[in-house]
Amino acid sequence: MASKQYLMIPGPTPVPPKVVAAMSMPVIGHRTDEFGRMYKRIIENLKKVFQTKNDIFILTNTGTGALETAIANTVSPGDKVLSLITGNFGERFAKIARAYGAEVIEVCFGYGKDVDLNILEKKLKEHPDIKVVLATQNETSTGVVNDIAGIGALVGKTPALLLVDGVSGVGAIEIKADLWGVDILCTASQKALMLPPGLAVISVNDKASRVVEENKSPRFYFSIPAFKKVYDKWNTAYTPAVSLFFGLEAALEMMLAEGLECVYARHAMLAQATRAAVRALGLKLMAEDHCASNALTSVWGPEGVGADELRSIIRKKYGVSFAGGQAEVKGKIFRIAHMGYCDKMDVITAISALEMALAQAGHSFQMGEGVKAAQEVFLGRV
Repeated sequence: MASKQYLMIPGPTPVPPKVVAAMSMPVIGHRTDEFGRMYKRIIENLKKVFQTKNDIFILTNTGTGALETAIANTVSPGDKVLSLITGNFGERFAKIARAYGAEVIEVCFGYGKDVDLNILEKKLKEHPDIKVVLATQNETSTGVVNDIAGIGALVGKTPALLLVDGVSGVGAIEIKADLWGVDILCTASQKALMLPPGLAVISVNDKASRVVEENKSPRFYFSIPAFKKVYDKWNTAYTPAVSLFFGLEAALEMMLAEGLECVYARHAMLAQATRAAVRALGLKLMAEDHCASNALTSVWGPEGVGADELRSIIRKKYGVSFAGGQAEVKGKIFRIAHMGYCDKMDVITAISALEMALAQAGHSFQMGEGVKAAQEVFLGRV
């Protein structure tokens, strides 16, 4: 077993030393003016990342908790919900809606595919009484990014709300919540925001707020109205994870110091290098180029070598962790994350480990070609 570990999975992702140091600060009272001032600074910076002027709430739970909060506050029993599914996490969003009594219309575009806007437009016309549309910005299970701007433009022509799962996308891939008509945007701390798990972040616009106030579903901890009551006081409805708030402020300061355009460009470069390396090794990418994510890359296991067998070699021999497939592609793909606190040499390390594991597994290829392809991207030669 390798002693040094490299985390190349889509959450939790590596946490920068500056963020670790911030989380090590002495805990303060969450009802103090000091906490309120920090909370205000965090919200102001989150609004820059979300590109929104709307209210943003921070809850102490996970990404799934963020999605359930969005559903619990907008879906009443019997409401018609359109779910746009491109992978396992799109399926989870639909399951949450169904748990709250929704009549869910699932449109499955297939693993490795993105949302077809023509089909969405047709479904919206067929069902003018749809109350909520569920979409995933970055489908973590397949490495597919969806056209949220296009989806928002179509949903915006209807009374329906657009709820977006941005859990693994926000911070790695640009999203313009207000301009693109996203009524509720959800994300979480442990992905591109470079924190440990434990915080959920949700933005809510005026259109969604009206629905929230009238919603009939029971809710307590996940109640947006409860958070709104104390929002102007820069407080939270219930006890927050104070140390994670310290870390979130530090992480956001890092992102804004780098510059959001530079953050997104870095993720795009890392994705380009990873995909070039995978192709050079003769492996097949899961997502098509037009919808391939900049946050992670999904790769089909090579013929004759199980994807999970390959991941096991990479982790045990070289200390590099890749994620496996989920649901219908479990055991068939592996996923290389390049989001958050990730840079060029992290990708070089990951590809080098992949090459050595492929050689040990008996896959036929030219050693060094993957690393070379990534280097060529980093040197600006392609």
